[in-house]
Amino acid sequence: MQCKNLRTMQLRNNLLVGGIPPQFGFLELLEVLDLSTNNLTKSIPSTLGNLTHLVSLHLDGNNLDGFIPPSLGQLKALEHLVLASNYLSGKIPHSIYNLSAMVVLSFGGNQLDGNLPSNICDAFQNLQYLLMHRNQFNGEIPISISNCSAMIMIDLSSNNFIGTIPDSIGTLQNLSTLSLSTNQIKATGDDWRFFDSLINCTFLRVLNLGDNQLQGKLPSSIANLSTSLYYLGLYLNPISGNIPAEVGKLTNLITLELGLTLLEGTIPKEIGNIWNLESLGLSGNMLSGEIPSTLGNLTHMNGLHLENNAFTGSIPEELSNMQVLNTLNLSNNKLIGSIPKKLFNLHSLSISLDLSNNYLNGSLPVEIGHLNNVAEIHLSNNKLTGQIPSTIDGCQILQILYLDGNQLNGSIPFSLSNMIGLQNLDISNNALSGPVPEFIGQMKLQYLNISFNNFEGELPKDGVFRNSSAVDIRGNSKLCGGIPEMNLPKCVLDNRRKKHYSKIIIVITCCIGGIICLCISMFLIARFCWKKGYQNNPLPFVAKNSEYQKVSYNDILRATDHFSSENLIGRGTFGTVYKAPMKFENVTNVAVKVLNLKQHGASRSFLSECEVLRKVRHRNLIKVLSSCSSIDHHGNDFKALIFEFMLNGSLETWLHPDACTNRPFRSLSLIQRLNIAIDVATALDYLHNHGPAPIVHCDLKPSNVLLDEDMTAHVGDFGLARFLVQPDSTSSLLTGSTTGLRGSIGYIPPEYGMGGQASVEGDAYSYGILVLEMFTGVSPTDERFRDGLSLHMYVEMAFSDHVTEIIDHKLFPVNDGGDKSNSQDIHDCLVSVIRCGLLCSKLSPKERNGIKEVVKELNWARVKLLR
Repeated sequence: MQCKNLRTMQLRNNLLVGGIPPQFGFLELLEVLDLSTNNLTKSIPSTLGNLTHLVSLHLDGNNLDGFIPPSLGQLKALEHLVLASNYLSGKIPHSIYNLSAMVVLSFGGNQLDGNLPSNICDAFQNLQYLLMHRNQFNGEIPISISNCSAMIMIDLSSNNFIGTIPDSIGTLQNLSTLSLSTNQIKATGDDWRFFDSLINCTFLRVLNLGDNQLQGKLPSSIANLSTSLYYLGLYLNPISGNIPAEVGKLTNLITLELGLTLLEGTIPKEIGNIWNLESLGLSGNMLSGEIPSTLGNLTHMNGLHLENNAFTGSIPEELSNMQVLNTLNLSNNKLIGSIPKKLFNLHSLSISLDLSNNYLNGSLPVEIGHLNNVAEIHLSNNKLTGQIPSTIDGCQILQILYLDGNQLNGSIPFSLSNMIGLQNLDISNNALSGPVPEFIGQMKLQYLNISFNNFEGELPKDGVFRNSSAVDIRGNSKLCGGIPEMNLPKCVLDNRRKKHYSKIIIVITCCIGGIICLCISMFLIARFCWKKGYQNNPLPFVAKNSEYQKVSYNDILRATDHFSSENLIGRGTFGTVYKAPMKFENVTNVAVKVLNLKQHGASRSFLSECEVLRKVRHRNLIKVLSSCSSIDHHGNDFKALIFEFMLNGSLETWLHPDACTNRPFRSLSLIQRLNIAIDVATALDYLHNHGPAPIVHCDLKPSNVLLDEDMTAHVGDFGLARFLVQPDSTSSLLTGSTTGLRGSIGYIPPEYGMGGQASVEGDAYSYGILVLEMFTGVSPTDERFRDGLSLHMYVEMAFSDHVTEIIDHKLFPVNDGGDKSNSQDIHDCLVSVIRCGLLCSKLSPKERNGIKEVVKELNWARVKLLR
């Protein structure tokens, strides 16, 4: 090796393959070696033990196998040893436990075995992070672990540890996370004393003991746990007795998981005092009595799971107060009465509503159509009566609908044909009748069960009906036809019906012919009128793009109901945006941006936006449908742009509650934020590197990032955009030399404020601030940023050891009862994203990351997170 004076080697987040070169062991002065998140294979070379100055060794996120070389125990200066997420096997060399400088020991997500030495903390006096989850370790947890007085996080989950939890664990006063889930740890009687000792851990935030063999009753000392505790998991344990009412004193809890235990009795009404609770899991117990109405106090609740118990009484109407609830599961209980209509006003329900296997009665409320965001509705096996309401087509996002096992009657409503996203439909075991509609064959159904009803007539042959294994039609004796595999009798029509149908066909044919003639006449008249009235007033956008539909001022006036405030969806510097029903190909709703021409620069903004949008096409850029440049009824100039309407509004309304005014505020999940960050970066990469000419957006911020029905991000508002000057360019709009303050406060790169030119580096800065805002939940204009402090500095001070402390609390890497995912992978993902944001928002343009590199790193972070 020729780089003997090299001190730092950072090669993380690339696509490196092959083995780690043994020659790295000759870099005698190396202090930092980071090869994480690549595709490296083979074993760790023992020559790395020669790097006696090494302080940090990161090899996590690769495909390394074999044993951990004992020579690593010679690295006396080593503080960070991170080998997580590989395929390492065997035992940890004992020499590793003698490295007294060790701060972070991370071996999670491997195939390591053996037990922890009884004197594990004799040398580890500085150890703060012990991460050994998802391995095959066994034996007991050493009592001496309490001697690691600096310990902050212990994660031994998903192993084979036995025995009890040491009583002395509470002496670790800095402990923030204790995760021992999915082991074989026991507790009976006095073995719960460790719980009392945890009272001394005043910084404890995560306590996960789920999926073990903890028995007996929960101690009332649960009320004395740290007030900082936000995650408590005791799921999948044979815990018995009642839920202590004292749990209501843990007022800062965000997640409480007590599912799949042996708890009985009622839900204490005191749980309604945990104001910040977002997820409550009590499923799979023996709880009984009525569901307390005090749960309606939990207005931050995202997921409520009470299924598989013995609850009685009716569904409390107060649950409708949970205006951010996305999952409600009350299935497999003994609930009675009708479904509260207010429950269907929970527009936040986006994942599932499951009330199946109860004794609910009455008709299915027409308000069911208000659930326009939910993906699954399960109402099976109740006593519901009446017809399927025609309003059900309001559930436009619905993918799964189960209404089987009720007493529903009538026919299948035609409105069901509007539910284009429906994939699974089960209406079996009811009293439905009439023909099976042809439109069902035109839907995208993958599974259909109409068995044991009273349907009659010919069975369709298209769509899902082509696959006999995907359709259940048993118990409908009057059905006929269909594909041969259905084994139905042929349909027979008598002569009288044949003659009747022949007359109908003749009448319909005549009507259609007349309508066609009328349409042709109207088209010729309209074309003549248009040529007379509009040929001298071409639209700037459509003149160069004949495929765009032409729109007049009157069209826009009618569609917006004379620019009614009820259709107003936003205001900007240069104009106002309205929602309007207008037909463009497959689009029925559009967004109309009406320019305020009295505002200085509005006309130039209109021309700039037309020029940019005329030249670009990308799935992550807002799609322009048309434009209008005309005269209003008062003789004033009128200019407007027509865009595809984005159902989920702007990113800003998903980040900040005060910006969300037209729906209940709902927070974005980690994967949603990551997907949006990738979408925006991909759009910028196209504008900067793959368009007809490099384009700088100049005003990237959350309000200019719009989300469609699938939560795909689209960058919009190109009113300030600029083409970078090309040597042979002559267009008046193609300029990259415009100076001045261009953009929005908080997102403007510093050099623009000092007269710098518009540049791709400027867009990178705005993007970096956007990413930091997305994952911290803090706006760059927050009032805390004064006296020189900025969002970039705020995040940089916490990076990377304390990154979880400044991340939006809804994204903290905790394991709930139903997810055994690796919290270290989530942590690594967050670190990668925040690093991108910091590198993009550096003060010096030359030091900023290019968008192409950002797209690559974020995509790799997503692959690792999802694998």
